[in-house]
Amino acid sequence: MELSFKSEIVKLRLGAGHTFHGEGILAVTKALLQSGVSYVGGYQGAPVSHLMDVLSDAHEYLDELGVHFESCANEAGAAAMLGASINYPLRGAVTWKSVVGTNVASDALSNLSSAGVIGGAVIVIGEDYGEGSSIIQERTHSFAEKSQMWLLDPRPNLPNIVNMVEKAFQLSEASSTPVLLELRIRACHVHGSFETRDNVAPRHSQRNPIRKPAYDPTRIPLPPHIYNQEKHKVEVRLPEALKFIQREKLNDFVEGDLEGVGFILQGGMYNTAIRALQQFGLADAWGKTRVPLYILNVTYPLVPEEIIRFCSGKRAVLVIEEGQPAHIEESINSILRGASLQEPLVIGKDVLPAAGEYTGEAMLNGIGDFLKLSGAAGVDRKAIDAVIDGVSSAKTRAKEMLGAAVPPRPPGFCIGCPERPVFSAIKLIEKEMGGIHVSSDIGCTTFSTLEPFNLGSSVLGYGLSLAAAQAVSPNLDKRVITVMGDGGFWHQGINAVANAVFRNDDGVLVIMNNGYTSATGQQIIASSPNLPQEEGTPISIESTLRGLGVKWLERVPNYQVSEVVEVLRRAMTTTQTGLKVIIADGECMLARQRRERPILAQKVAAGERVVRTRFGIDEDVCTGDRACIRLSGCPSLTIKDNPDPLRTEPVTTINSSCVGCGTCGENAHAAGLCPSFHRIDVIQNPSGWDRFMHGLRRGVLGLLGGAR
Repeated sequence: MELSFKSEIVKLRLGAGHTFHGEGILAVTKALLQSGVSYVGGYQGAPVSHLMDVLSDAHEYLDELGVHFESCANEAGAAAMLGASINYPLRGAVTWKSVVGTNVASDALSNLSSAGVIGGAVIVIGEDYGEGSSIIQERTHSFAEKSQMWLLDPRPNLPNIVNMVEKAFQLSEASSTPVLLELRIRACHVHGSFETRDNVAPRHSQRNPIRKPAYDPTRIPLPPHIYNQEKHKVEVRLPEALKFIQREKLNDFVEGDLEGVGFILQGGMYNTAIRALQQFGLADAWGKTRVPLYILNVTYPLVPEEIIRFCSGKRAVLVIEEGQPAHIEESINSILRGASLQEPLVIGKDVLPAAGEYTGEAMLNGIGDFLKLSGAAGVDRKAIDAVIDGVSSAKTRAKEMLGAAVPPRPPGFCIGCPERPVFSAIKLIEKEMGGIHVSSDIGCTTFSTLEPFNLGSSVLGYGLSLAAAQAVSPNLDKRVITVMGDGGFWHQGINAVANAVFRNDDGVLVIMNNGYTSATGQQIIASSPNLPQEEGTPISIESTLRGLGVKWLERVPNYQVSEVVEVLRRAMTTTQTGLKVIIADGECMLARQRRERPILAQKVAAGERVVRTRFGIDEDVCTGDRACIRLSGCPSLTIKDNPDPLRTEPVTTINSSCVGCGTCGENAHAAGLCPSFHRIDVIQNPSGWDRFMHGLRRGVLGLLGGAR
C-alpha cells in the first residue's frame, strides 16, 4: 500500500562472510540485529525514518529472531520503552529525530539515566543540525552532559558506524548507563559497505521469556535512592565508562609528520576535515594525513589522559566542534589547564564559525586560517591562499554565468496535497473577516507559513498548536484558528484538546485527516484506514473527540473549497462557546498515488477502461492576473507565453505534473476568479460509446468553429 522495503529486508538476513552495501541508517539497523537486541522502538522523523520503516516491514523476520518492535506514539513513549533494560539483561534500542525528539523524551530519559540500566540501552539520534535541517538549531551534546548519558559521534563510514553501534551496547552495560549515538543527516545517508556478521537472537525474548519478575526499590527515582543514584553516576559509572573507552580504543589517533600542531575533532566532522586537508595537499583520498588527528568517536565523556597525551609537545591544537555551546573546546581547555599545561594554544571558534553547519567551504576557510596562524613548518601559506582564492573565484564565475542570484525556492506542499485547499479556504475566510491569528504545527502544515499562504504566526512543537493558542485566544477580538495534522493529534495534540475542552476554550481547531504521518514518509498512525490485523486496530479521531467532550464537531472534504469556507465561516461566527473542531478529510496524495497507480496500470494492461482526470486553462480566456497561483501555489500551475500576438502578458497554464485533484478549479469557483479552468477526462481503452461520443463532440465543435 505504501513504500516497499523488500530489498532492505533481505539485507538484514545477511550472515557472516557476506558484504552489506547500502546507506548508513540501514547499516545501523543491521548492526542492531548483530548486537542481539531484544526490542526496538522509536518515533519517525528525518533522518532516521528509514530505520523505523524497514523494521516495520520486517516484522516476520523479527518474529523469527524474537525481537519485539514498537512504533511508538511519540518520543517520550519510545524512551520509556528502555525501562525494560533497568531491571533485566535485555538489550534495547530506540530512535528519533533530535533535538526536538529528545526534548519530548526528556522526562523518561532523565529518569532512565538516574536509575541506570543492566541491559545495554542505546538511543539512535538523527542529529538534524545544519543547512539541511528542518528544525531549531540545537545539539544533543547539552542533554548528554546534563543527564550524564554517554554520547557517540562516529566517523561517517559504514564499518565504523556498525562497530560503534555494537560498542555502544557494550559501553552501556559496562557502565550501567544509556548511550546516545548521534548520526547527522549526511551520516545517515552516506553509502558504503561492511562485512556482516550473523544476527544474534536475544538472550531473552518472547521466545525465551524471563520467568521471574525483578523488583529493586533502589532503582526507583524517589528519595532517598535518587541521591545515591546521582553519586553512583559520578563515582562508579563515569570511571567505568572512561576505562571502557580507553581499553576498547573507541577514539582514533591518526599520526602525522607536521610537528607542533594537531586537530581534535568530532567523529562526524572527519570526512569534511579530511577533504579540506586534501585540498591543501596535506592528506590523500585514503585518509593518510600530515596533520596529527585525535578523532572523538565518543564526544562525551572526554578522556583526560588521551587529550593530555595528544596535546603534549604541541604549540597549537584546532578543535573542530560544530555548533554551540562549545562544550568540547571548553572542556579541553579545562582539562589542559587542570593538568598545568600552558601549551598548546587551543583554537576553535576563533577561526571556525561560532554557530551553523561546518560546510565544506566553512571547514576549508577555518582550517586554512589555523594552519597559517600556527606557523607549522612544512605548510605553504601561498598554496593555502591559492586554494581559498580559487573557491572564491569559482563562486564569482558562477554568479556571472547565471547573470543574477538564484531565486530562493522554499519548501511547499506536494502537488495535489489535500492540505493546500484548506489553507486556500482559510485565506478566503481571512479576506472576508480580516486578519486571523493562525496557530500552526509541525509537519506538512508548517508549509502554510510560507508563500503563497503566509498563514501561521507561531510553531511551538509537534501537536502543540492548540496549546500555543490558549493564551492568545482570549486576548484577540476574533477566534484563533489552530491547525494540526492527524499525526500531531495522536502525538501530543490529544492532550491539548482535552485541556481545551476542560477549560472551555473558545477557539477553532482544524485537524488535517490525511491518514498518515505524511511529512516523514506516510507511516501509519492510530487512525490510519484499512490497517491489516498485525498492524493494529484503527481508532476514529471523531469518536475520540466526542469521548473527550467536544460538542461542536464537523467533517468536511478537503478538496471542496467552497464547503471548507462555509464550515470555517460557521465555526468563526457561531454563538456557541467552547472548542469547535473541523476534521478536514483528504488522503495524502503521495500515499494515494502509490496505492492507485499499480492498480490502474494493471487495468490498462488488461484492456479495461480507465479514466484519469486532468485540468487545463483556456489560454484565450486567461487574463494572466495569477490569482489562481497566489491562492493555491500548486507547482503544476505555471506560466507560458501568450499565444495572442496583441497581448504581451504571459498566461497561466497547467503542466503535465497535474494529478487532477481539482483544487485550482475549486479555488477559481470559490473565489469567483475566472472561467478559464476546464476539466479534462483522459480515457484509456475507451468503449464503443466513448468513441461515439468523442466523434459526436468533435463534429459539433467543428461545425461551431466553422460558423465562427
